[in-house]
Amino acid sequence: MPPRNQAALEFLLTRRSRPAKTLTTPVPNRLELDEMLTAAARTPDHGKLEPWRFIVLDRAVLQRLAEVIPHRHAAIGLPEEQLEKGVAQFRDGDLAVAVIESPVLSDKIPPVEQTYSAGAACLALLNAALAAGWGANWLTGWPVHDRTFVETYLNLTPTERVVGLVHIGTETNAPPERPRPDLSQKVTFLE
Repeated sequence: MPPRNQAALEFLLTRRSRPAKTLTTPVPNRLELDEMLTAAARTPDHGKLEPWRFIVLDRAVLQRLAEVIPHRHAAIGLPEEQLEKGVAQFRDGDLAVAVIESPVLSDKIPPVEQTYSAGAACLALLNAALAAGWGANWLTGWPVHDRTFVETYLNLTPTERVVGLVHIGTETNAPPERPRPDLSQKVTFLE
């Protein structure tokens, strides 16, 4: 039998995201955040292309972004009920990391594999934050899919996309456990 890392396995079997709206200060300091980002950067990456990057959004930046959301909401003509949720995910945050898919031209590695790597980096950051004792949540939402918003306010290139906003902070209350997938409905053993 290979050596077992029971603590790591137990963490993965019981990990639970914390709703972003329940997170507050304090948030990780730069050194603590660097450790989490280092863990996230160890994500699987076919071809060693590193097709992702991170943008750290502190409270002041999140507030500035929240102020432009109503203008973008009006410009693209979304239903009114989507406005508050779009504003809140920035206005109510104290620290978030935008995980950016930053594709690299490659004759060997298909774009979809680079997308998978960026998603893996997002999950790795979420898990690193949770393992470090912080509350964390992976969000997206309509603002991060708005090309004008991400290119103007996050300085993304036309080929980049936001994979997720990972909010990190101190949890105010742990959410109840939620139902998990029935593996008998999700797993097939081929013979």
